[in-house]
Amino acid sequence: MIAPELAAWAVGELDVPAEVQHAAKRHLLDGLGNAVAGARAGAAAPAVSVAAGLGGPAEATILGCTDRVSAPAAALANGTLVHALDFDDTHAGGLVHATAVVLPAVLAVGEQVGARGRDLLDAAVVGYEVACRVAGAAPHRFHAGGLHATMVAGVFSSAAVAARLMGLDAATTTSALGIAGSQAGGLLAFLATGASTKQLHPGFASQSGILAARLAAAGATGPETVFDGPHGVYDALATGQVDTGFILRDLGSTEAATWQTTQIGIKPWPTCQLAHATMAAAQVALAQAGVDASAVRAVSAQVHPDSASVVCAADRDLTRPASPYAAKFSLPWSVAAILVDGAVGIDTYAEANLARPELTELAGRITWSLTPGAGVAADAAGDVVLTLADGRTVTGHVDRSPGGGSAPLSEDGLFAKLAGNVADTGLAERLRAAVDALPSAGDATEILSLAAAAAVVPSEETTA
Repeated sequence: MIAPELAAWAVGELDVPAEVQHAAKRHLLDGLGNAVAGARAGAAAPAVSVAAGLGGPAEATILGCTDRVSAPAAALANGTLVHALDFDDTHAGGLVHATAVVLPAVLAVGEQVGARGRDLLDAAVVGYEVACRVAGAAPHRFHAGGLHATMVAGVFSSAAVAARLMGLDAATTTSALGIAGSQAGGLLAFLATGASTKQLHPGFASQSGILAARLAAAGATGPETVFDGPHGVYDALATGQVDTGFILRDLGSTEAATWQTTQIGIKPWPTCQLAHATMAAAQVALAQAGVDASAVRAVSAQVHPDSASVVCAADRDLTRPASPYAAKFSLPWSVAAILVDGAVGIDTYAEANLARPELTELAGRITWSLTPGAGVAADAAGDVVLTLADGRTVTGHVDRSPGGGSAPLSEDGLFAKLAGNVADTGLAERLRAAVDALPSAGDATEILSLAAAAAVVPSEETTA
C-alpha cells in the first residue's frame, strides 16, 4: 500500500540534495511575496476576516494581522493569500499550485511548535513532494472531473507537513493521510461565474491537512488504502487513467532531478498557467513582426485540449470577462493584454481594465484550434500566427511556458518579482536573506515578522 510507505518517508530521516533545498527556498520566497501582494491588495479579505474571527489559541500569525490565532485558522487565511492573485507557482505534471498548500502549513505549524531552519525546510520539501506526486499521478484527471487538483492533492501535502513538524510517527501519519483524503475536493464551478472559490481552495486544503494530522494524533484513524483503493481518492475523484506508482517512484533518490520539487515552475504573470505558452508565443510573433498591436488584425493559436477546456471554454464571455478573476481564465483576453500593453502584471487584471475597448476588440479577433501534444497541458508548446494589416502572417513559437522546465525564472527575475510584490526593495532583501539562511538558521517567526511588515500598506498608499 502507498500511504504507509509515503508516511514513513515523510516523517523519517531525509537526505535532501542541495539542488532540491535551493529549489524549495526559491518557491517559499516566491510564495511569501505572492501572499504579501495578496494581503496588500486586500484580495483575500473574506478569508482573512473569517480566520481572524475564528481565533483560538495564539499559535500562528495571519499575514497583515496583529493578533495570533490557531494554526488551522492561520493556514486558512495564508493559503488563500498565497493563491489570491493567481501569481503562485505551478507543477506542470500535476497542474497543482504547490506552494499555496505547502507554505501555509509550514508557517502555521512551524510557528506553533517553534520549528527552526532545518525542520522548516525539510517539512517544506516533504510537502512539495507529496503535493506534486499525488497530483502528478493523475495529470489533469482531477480537472477533467471538475475538481481543482490543488485542493485534492493539497490536503495530503499539508497533512504530511503538519505530521512531520508535530513529530508524529509513521503509523499516525498514515492515518493523517487517510483522514485527509476524506476532505479532498474543490469544485471548478467558479470557471463559469468568476466566483472567488478557487482562491479559497489552498486555504481549505492547508487547514484541513493540519486538522487531519491533529485528529490522527488524538487517536482518529484513516484508511491506509486512501491512494490505492478500493474507494480511494483516485477511484472517487479522478477521471481516466491514473499511475499511482508515480507517488513512490524514485522517492528520496540521491538524484536531484527525480525530486518533483525541482520540477515546479515560477509564474512570470498573474494569470492561469494554461494560457502562458500562448501568451509567450504571441510576444515572440509580435517582436518578429516589428509592429505594435494596432497592426494585428487576427490571432490564431494552437492550444492543448486540456488547456482549452479551462481558458477557452465556450460557456462564458472570453472577450469581456465577468470579473478580474474570470479574466485570468480567458486566454483571448490575456493574450490581447500582453500584445497591447507589452507586459502583464497585477494591475492588468484590475476591474477598470476589463472593458478596455482595445483589449476586448482584439480578444474578439483571437481564435484557436485544438492541438494535442505529447505531454501535459501545462508544459505544452505555444504556437501563434498573427495576421497583420499589411497582409503578412507572422508565426511565434515557444517550447513551453516561461518560468519552468528548461526556462526557469532567473535569480534576478525572482527577486524582481518579489520586490514588486512586497513594494519595498529593502524588505525584499531581508526576506530573501531570512529564507536563504535555511536550513542552518532562521525560524517561522522571523520569516513571518518580515512578511507581515511588508503586508502592511501605509496609510498614504491606501488614501492615494
